[in-house]
Amino acid sequence: MDKSTVIGLVSGILIIMVAIFMSPGWQIFFNLPSVLIVMGGTAASTLLCYPLSDMSKLLKVMKNAFTVKIDTVQETIEFWYVLSRKARKDGLLALEEDIYATNDGFTRKGIQLMVDGIKKEVINEILLMELSYIEERHIIGQKILKVMGTYAPAFGMIGTLIGLVQMLTQLTDPSKIGSGMAVALITTLYGSFLANVVFLPFATKLERRSQQELQIKQLIINAIWSIQAGDNPRLLNEKLLSILSPSLRENTTANDGALDE
Repeated sequence: MDKSTVIGLVSGILIIMVAIFMSPGWQIFFNLPSVLIVMGGTAASTLLCYPLSDMSKLLKVMKNAFTVKIDTVQETIEFWYVLSRKARKDGLLALEEDIYATNDGFTRKGIQLMVDGIKKEVINEILLMELSYIEERHIIGQKILKVMGTYAPAFGMIGTLIGLVQMLTQLTDPSKIGSGMAVALITTLYGSFLANVVFLPFATKLERRSQQELQIKQLIINAIWSIQAGDNPRLLNEKLLSILSPSLRENTTANDGALDE
């Protein structure tokens, strides 16, 4: 479970709710027609942009912001440093027993291709192709959320305009103008809330997750190239560590000799 996602979402909702309940007349902030306009309109417009097959995966994509665990760069470097030493000592076939030492399908595929004796150029081509497909899948989810973050405030404004039109038909009764104006503005509040607390932050979180995952997978490709080239494990380690900041390099086990025989 990603703590920052949970804390950010819960605190964002609580801040708004506390501000509402601190003032009298909080009941006016809950308006079903406004919810229908914003949620229904946003969903309808997004369906016009993307097929139902993509939309059906949206909840799963948003769930990834809470549950997906990505290995850190340090963990990845240490894993491949150990594999490099093993391959140098016992040969590539010795890595077959390490194929299922990880749950990452990309890593498994890379190790399997090495064990099968596939040329490094072919492995590179296969893994880069897989990397492009992964990036494409990630981008679709991010774009859907960004589109929803764009349309939600727009439909909030549409709802407000509808409410203002309805309010103007009641100008003969001045006592209803204040409450009518309040209800009209509620829809804009709903649209802005969904866009700025849910849709756009989730899109940004998933974009960051995607960048981290793609960086790790590029690291894996570089490690496979190094192992197949017969590089000394220490050389492989230095190549992979080069992407880390100096402070993180010092905290990587493979860099302090703890993994040496």
